[in-house]
Amino acid sequence: MSVIKVLLVDDEFLALDLLENFVKEVPDLLLVDRVKSPMVAIDILNQKEIDVLFLDIQMPTLSGINLLKTLKKKPVTIFTTAYSEHAVEAFGLDAVDYLLKPFSFQRFLQAVNKAKEQLRKKSLITASETNPSNAQDGFISIKADSKLVKVLHRNILFIEGLKEYVRIVTAEERFVTLMSLKELIEVLPENNFLRCHKSYIVNSTKVKSIEGNVLYLDNHKIPISREKKSEVVRIIFG
Repeated sequence: MSVIKVLLVDDEFLALDLLENFVKEVPDLLLVDRVKSPMVAIDILNQKEIDVLFLDIQMPTLSGINLLKTLKKKPVTIFTTAYSEHAVEAFGLDAVDYLLKPFSFQRFLQAVNKAKEQLRKKSLITASETNPSNAQDGFISIKADSKLVKVLHRNILFIEGLKEYVRIVTAEERFVTLMSLKELIEVLPENNFLRCHKSYIVNSTKVKSIEGNVLYLDNHKIPISREKKSEVVRIIFG
């Protein structure tokens, strides 16, 4: 996602000014609007595509929490408030963060990074939705070498974990992207992909043979962890 569309909702001008200044400091954030009225905010949210909502809690007419409850399609939400007692209810509405006023730019950035991570996961999940009759027709979208790349499930041989990064290997290409194996295994079709080792996810349809604790995929050898071997053999070889 190259541009993240932001809406600011707060009944205090000073709070809106601070948030707007912070938003302008982050290159990939785009301020769609800033409003004091919760009712105006609802109209905007129903008419425009908003990725991240910065939402005050205590406002006249309608609280931020009740505003969020009215929305059928909720953006990634970061609550901003001077009162800590609403935190439990806020997180119960799947808020990604809770900024307690006054907050610093560094704390704002932490919340933005959480929102970006949540948006990235949503994007992966959407991209991985496929026809159940043929999960290999699906794809994942990844960011590699400053490009957004579409990788078809059926082309993936295996995925290797590299600490904070992963290497996705196909027959023709290799991509390194900032993700985790845990994130990927949650969005890849489970009938075709399995975690065979703490550092590897393998496309079971690409496995040619097994010898000892090693899977063979064309010219690649993928290790199997001891505790997963029986499961791997059962799933791949029946």
